[in-house]
Formats: sequence, structure tokens, C-alpha cells
Amino acid sequence: MAPLNILHMSVGHGDSSYDNNSLLQEIMILKALPFLKHTIKGIANHDVFLDNCFMIADLGCSYGTNTLLVAYNIIDMVIEVCKENNYKPPQFQVSLNDLFGNDFNSLFQLLPDFYANLKKEKGENFGPCFVSAVPGSFYGRLFTDQSLHLVHASNSVHWLSQVPERIENNTLNIYVTKESPPNVFQEYAKQFHTDFTNFLKMRSKEIVCGGCMVLTILGRSIVDPSSDDACDLWEQLARSLLDMLKEGLVRESDINSFNIPIYQPCMDEVTNIIQNEGSFSLDSSNVFQVNWDPQDTDYTNTKDMIELSHNHGRNTAKVVKAVLEPLLTSHFGNFIIDTLFEKYEKHLAEHLINRKTRHFSMVVSMTKK
Repeated sequence: MAPLNILHMSVGHGDSSYDNNSLLQEIMILKALPFLKHTIKGIANHDVFLDNCFMIADLGCSYGTNTLLVAYNIIDMVIEVCKENNYKPPQFQVSLNDLFGNDFNSLFQLLPDFYANLKKEKGENFGPCFVSAVPGSFYGRLFTDQSLHLVHASNSVHWLSQVPERIENNTLNIYVTKESPPNVFQEYAKQFHTDFTNFLKMRSKEIVCGGCMVLTILGRSIVDPSSDDACDLWEQLARSLLDMLKEGLVRESDINSFNIPIYQPCMDEVTNIIQNEGSFSLDSSNVFQVNWDPQDTDYTNTKDMIELSHNHGRNTAKVVKAVLEPLLTSHFGNFIIDTLFEKYEKHLAEHLINRKTRHFSMVVSMTKK
């Protein structure tokens, strides 16, 4: 399964759309902002701001307000650093990248307000700022040689270019589990190694010397690839599919041939690949956790009432549905989606009332040598 022409977030503005279920991604972006600001201050040491135009690329940008939130904050930080160093603020070129199925049209409709807010907040002398879309896979070339000053990617590099090969024996699973055969772990890790190495090689050609890259990656907290924070969410979805199999609503062969093209690495894997590829120096790295249900602000309470736990299950299921629905529909058909996610809500609620697993994310900042 090659996700290139399939993968995109759920479009539109309805209850199950990505636009209305992207609070989790917003929280991850906001948590990474201090690291992004530190990186931009470091860029000033390489005289990058002396160029006439500061080129920014946001890879795996998706659509909605989160995308322009990233762009706005980067521009704001660059202007602040320029003032601190007595530089004249540059012009800005913001390139928004995602796969071909991304809803770029909805993104473009937000631009008039984005431009108006920039002009209002930064004054008449600001800019200009130009925003464009660059569709395509970030595992290939996207930009001209040495044209970018800052590359940002949040919650996107854990997506693989394809489902790993030779994992047909991962039966009745849709990702790595504790019951998966050893070769499944190996093939997933191998695919991530290949993809992330290609990602770094492509960006090394496109980023100027002294330019930087800040990546926020959904990962796992320990070396074991079947760790709870990497696998529990997907195991509950697999259980929901197995419920439907017992009821004759899906075929076993369809479950066996479906594996999610995601790999959640540990920090050691990420840093080792960066060091071995050799184009970038690793400046800093850090980790943080985010609640499965981004609306649950009391994650220390593991004894929620049943009704509250069902709310957490519903909210978590909506986040996953907004991300995976197009992929699931392309494989199983649209008719299973509502029933599948009703079952998924229940499994998530049962899980969360006993153990509040959290997403584990890492932020890495690197400079082009």
C-alpha cells in the first residue's frame, strides 16, 4: 500500500473533519514553540537574516488554522530576532507542503485574514510575505538547491512512504504489537530508516549552509517498539476491527492485508540516523507528552467516572478518525466507518478508565553543515 495518493486528513468542516479535530496537533505545535524560537535565534549567528528573503517550508502542513499558526509564529520570531540583532526584517516566502490529496483550497481561503492580521500586527512597513503551496512527498525533492533557511515539520515525519514489505505474517494486527513476529519490528524500523535518511538527504540539498530544521515527531519513550505509548492506540483500533470480523462485517483477509504506514521511533533511532546521514549537526533534542484526549486536562486522575471516560474515548476516536478515515475507507470501504468508530470509542473508554496512556513526542533541532 503506497499512501502517496490516498493519505490526507478528513476534509471539510463537519463534526468528524480534521479542521474540527486538530486540537491535539495544535497542542504539539505550541509545546514545540520554545525550541523553535531557540533555533531561530541560533540562525542569526550564521548571518542568514542578511539575505533579502527568508525562505520557510512547513512540511506535512495539512490544512486549517494550525498551518498558518505555525507560519505566523515563525515570522513573529524572526522579526523579534532581527530587532535584537539590529537587522532589517527580511521579506518572507512561506511554502506549505503536503501530499497531493491535501485540502489546499481550504488553506488558501484563510490567507486574506492571515495577511490582514500580519499587516495589522506588524505595521505598514512589514513584509511583504508570500505564501505558496508545494504539493508532493517530502521523501523526494521539493525545492531548488540551497533555497530554504528554515524547515519545520510537526507530527508528520512518523508517516512512512509506504507500508513495510514482507510483513504478511502480521496477521490480525494493523501495526506492531507485542504478539507481532520479530521480522515485523525489523521491517518497520528498516522502512523508517530508509525514509528518514532520504528525508535528510533531500533537505540537505535544499537548505542553505547554516539553515536549520525543527522536527516534532510522534515517537515512543523506550527502545521496545511495542511500547504502550506507541502501540496502545492502534491496538484498540485493531480490536474494533476484530469485533466486526466476528460479526461478519469485515473479511479476515482485509484485516490481514491492512497495516498502518506509521512508525513511532525512539529518540536513539532518530539521533543515530541524523548522525549517520551526516548532513546536519544535531543542536538540541527534547521530549514531551500529550494526552490522547486533548480536551482531558486532568490526566492525573485515573479513576474517572464511566460517563467521563466515555467522553474521553469519543474525543480520542474523533482525533484518530480525522487522520485515518481516508486510509481506512480506501481499504475497507466507506460502509464500515461509522460502526468501526463506535466500537473504537468503547474500547478507548475502557482502556482510559484503567490506564491513561499518553502520546510521546520528541523535538529535534539541527543545522545544515
